[in-house]
Amino acid sequence: MSVGLLLFIIAAIAVLIGLYGMFKKAGIAPWKALIPLYNTWFMVDKMKLKKIWFFLQFIPIAGQFITIWINIKFVEHFGRFGLWHHFLTVFFPYIYFPYLGFSDKERYAGTLVVGNYKKGAIREWVDAAVFAIVAATLIRTFVFEAYTIPTPSMEKTLLVNDFLFVSKFAYGPRIPNTPLALPFMHHTIPGTNTKSYVEWIHIPYIRWFSKPVKRNDVVVFNFPVNDTLINDAQHGSQVTYYQEIQGRMMADHISEQEARQRVLDQYGDLIITRPVDKRENFIKRCTGVAGDTLQIKNRVVYINGVAEPLPEYHEFNYLVTTTGPINADQLNSIGIHDTDNPDKNQVQMIGTNSYIIGMDDAEKLQLKMLPGIKDIQPQPLSDYDKGQFLFPYENNGWTVDDYGPIWIPKKGATIQLNPKNIKRYHRCIDTYEGNKFEEKDGKYFINGQPATSYTFKMDYYWMMGDNRHNSLDSRYWGFVPEDHIVGKASLIWFSYGNNGIRWSRIFKTIK
Repeated sequence: MSVGLLLFIIAAIAVLIGLYGMFKKAGIAPWKALIPLYNTWFMVDKMKLKKIWFFLQFIPIAGQFITIWINIKFVEHFGRFGLWHHFLTVFFPYIYFPYLGFSDKERYAGTLVVGNYKKGAIREWVDAAVFAIVAATLIRTFVFEAYTIPTPSMEKTLLVNDFLFVSKFAYGPRIPNTPLALPFMHHTIPGTNTKSYVEWIHIPYIRWFSKPVKRNDVVVFNFPVNDTLINDAQHGSQVTYYQEIQGRMMADHISEQEARQRVLDQYGDLIITRPVDKRENFIKRCTGVAGDTLQIKNRVVYINGVAEPLPEYHEFNYLVTTTGPINADQLNSIGIHDTDNPDKNQVQMIGTNSYIIGMDDAEKLQLKMLPGIKDIQPQPLSDYDKGQFLFPYENNGWTVDDYGPIWIPKKGATIQLNPKNIKRYHRCIDTYEGNKFEEKDGKYFINGQPATSYTFKMDYYWMMGDNRHNSLDSRYWGFVPEDHIVGKASLIWFSYGNNGIRWSRIFKTIK
């Protein structure tokens, strides 16, 4: 049992013990406090509230707020109306409830005291704001979160400025690693370069009601290689710290240690680290799950030797040559938009009568029929789409279109450690699973002990964008550990583009 889970169990028991004492003071049989949720029936009855409040707790999402509200009202019946007391009730009940239940200074005051207490208008607004913040935080943490598509890596499944609901329940809600953070902010206070969180308290990985990611799910996750980053506009999650190091190694023909030192010398204080839950959110399709062997042959993904169908909506890049300037209106008529817009990256002019166009199979067939189209060929790959710029950074002849095979680690599976696989899995062993991994004189040491094998503690996943030539995904940085999984993209609730609201995409489920 993990330390975090043990602490959670202790806290839950402390809450029930506190309620035991509070029930006794309130004249309720104290054993009734020990049955979670059922105990609120007796609170509602004792406080002479309408019984509907008990049943409202069973409404998805909103029910959690009702339970908190009932607890706050019960504390008020002990004569504790201050905002500070409400704060303790919401965030530290495992300390505050035992105090109310067993302190000789506290007593149950009843409905008369509550009826005589009057709040000012400002106080009412403050209480409402606090409650709303708590409620919204609970929703975002445990139920669902809104997410906006910032890049075209998932086109055409998801478009830039699609607004999504991401289900936290799909794989089980994850407890935040950094619970002390400003609400509604991810990792940085807007308009500043200041962290929105502190790491005084760090909770290890805990996921309630855990369920594995399924193959082909569209998943939001924390960007794994964002553990260390160069925190400026040119890098961040666009050019990773590790890509910068790899580029120095290739360009300057130096060792990894030398490249790290040069990056440190150049960027200094801009190099920062982030805990798992504060790493950048990415969204991709899960193309391989734990235990799979994945390979890409001529752009087709094979799982365990079997070809997988392409996503319903997908894009590849093609080199298109024409007899004259391309006609934007004709492209629009077949669904190809955003000519010469590098942010959307669907059409880019690279020379006279020569273009790179991202399109799906249907658009490619229609494009062939347009006048002036001379030839359509797969896009030539750049050096950054080959070999040592791709995970696991070996000179193995792999490209983004012909990649692998590579085995995806599975919890409980054991591998033998050898020079052939160590580059693929050392980051899982060291960074993701918290071991000290060393290689000395051709031998491997884990936490100071000689090791010839390793058994994985977590499941891992392989994520790729549906826009296969415009996606920074697992082909470039490797596996996604299970503790980085945020949730499943489930529904588009709003969308807009250059021409206004995309009405056809609103309330569209994500496949």
